[in-house]
Amino acid sequence: MNLSYFIAKRLTSEKKEKTSISSPILTIAVIAIALGIIMMLVSVATGIGLREKIREKISAFNGHIIISNFDNNQSEVSLTPIDKNQDFYPHFSSVNDINHIQAVITKAGVIRTETTFEGILFKGVGTDYRFKNLEEYLVQGRIPIVTEERENAEVLISEYLAKRMEFKLGDKFTTHFLKDDPNERPNLRQFEIVGIYNSGFQEFDANFIFGDIRHLQRMNRWSANQIGNFEVFVQDFEKIQQKGKEIHSQTSPTLDTQTIVEKYNHIFEWLKITDSNIYLIIGLMLLVGIINIAVALLVMILERTQMIGILKAMGANNWMLRKIFLHNAFYLITRGLLWGNLIGLGILLIQKHFGVVKLNPESYYVNQAPVYLNWEYIVALNIGTIIVCLTVLLIPSYIITKISPVKAIRFE
Repeated sequence: MNLSYFIAKRLTSEKKEKTSISSPILTIAVIAIALGIIMMLVSVATGIGLREKIREKISAFNGHIIISNFDNNQSEVSLTPIDKNQDFYPHFSSVNDINHIQAVITKAGVIRTETTFEGILFKGVGTDYRFKNLEEYLVQGRIPIVTEERENAEVLISEYLAKRMEFKLGDKFTTHFLKDDPNERPNLRQFEIVGIYNSGFQEFDANFIFGDIRHLQRMNRWSANQIGNFEVFVQDFEKIQQKGKEIHSQTSPTLDTQTIVEKYNHIFEWLKITDSNIYLIIGLMLLVGIINIAVALLVMILERTQMIGILKAMGANNWMLRKIFLHNAFYLITRGLLWGNLIGLGILLIQKHFGVVKLNPESYYVNQAPVYLNWEYIVALNIGTIIVCLTVLLIPSYIITKISPVKAIRFE
C-alpha cells in the first residue's frame, strides 16, 4: 500500500466521523456550493428563457427585418404602398440564411359597440403569412383561413381586446377605418372572430387584429400588387444586424430596412441589463462558494496538522499532501454540485411544465417566468465551478508547505 493511498484512505474515513470539529463547516461548504449552483442554474435558465421568449414574440408580430418605404413614417400604419413585384420576393435568393418573407399592410381603426369603443391596428395578411408563429398563443378557436379564391371576414383578435369589448368566439363586430380626408365618411367593415390569442405582450395584444389583406387594399384603393411592407425572417437571430445590412444593400434605394432590435431598441437594451445581472449573480455565487470551500479546506488542514507533520517525516512531499487535500475539496464540491443540480433542475422543470411563478406582462412582457434548458450551459456551469474553485483553492493549500514536521508533531 503506497503513501498516497494511505493518506486518501485516512482522510476519507475521517469525513465520516460525526464528532469531527470540521464536520459542521464541511456541511456548510457543501450547502453553499449547492445553493450557488441552484441560483446560477435558475438565473441563467430564466434569463436566457426571458430573452428567447421576448425575441420570439416580437419576431412573431414583426418578422426579424422589416422592409418599408424610405420616408418619414415612424408609425405602424402603412401609408405609402410598395410594389409587391420585387426581385427578392417571394424568395430572397441574393442573401443567404433568409428563412421566409411575407407581405402585409397595417391600418388603424376603431371598434365600436353600443357601450364602448377601442382603437386597434388591423394587420392585413395574405396566403404567404406565417400564421404558425402565432399558433402557440392561440387560446380559443382557430387561425383565420386566408385563400386566393375569395376574401373573407374572419379575424384573429387578442384576449385582451376581447375582454375589453366583451366579445366571445363567433361574435361579429364593425370596425371604422378613417380615410385620409377627415371630411369623408369612414370605411365600415364587419368581421367575425374565429380565433382569440394571448401573447402576454401587452404592447401587441392591446392593438393587433389579424385578417385578410384585401380588405385594406380595397379601402386604401391599392391594387392587388401593392402592400405596406415586407417582413423578413432570418435563420440565426444572432446574425440579424449583419443580415439587415446585407438586405439593405440588395434592395432598392427607395426602400428602407429596419431590424426589430432597432425598432424595439428599448426592449433589447433592457434585455442586455438582465444579461449583466446574470453575470453578476454567477460571480457572487462563485465567490460565496469559494469562500466557504476555502474555509473548509483550511479547517481540514489545521485539524490535521499533526498528521501532516508525521507524513512529512515519513517522506511525503508538499505537492503530494496538497493534492490529497484538494482531492477532498473536490469531493465536497462535487457533492454540493450533485445536490444543487438535482434541486435546481427540479425547480426549473416544475416551472417549465406548470408555470408556477407568474410575472406581470406589463413589466416583463411575459405572463410567467420562461425557462430555457440546454445541456451546454448546465455542463459549462458545473465544470466552470469546479475549475474556478479548485484553482483558487491552490492558494490556501499552500499553507501545507509552511508546516514544519517537528513543530507539527508536537501540535495539539
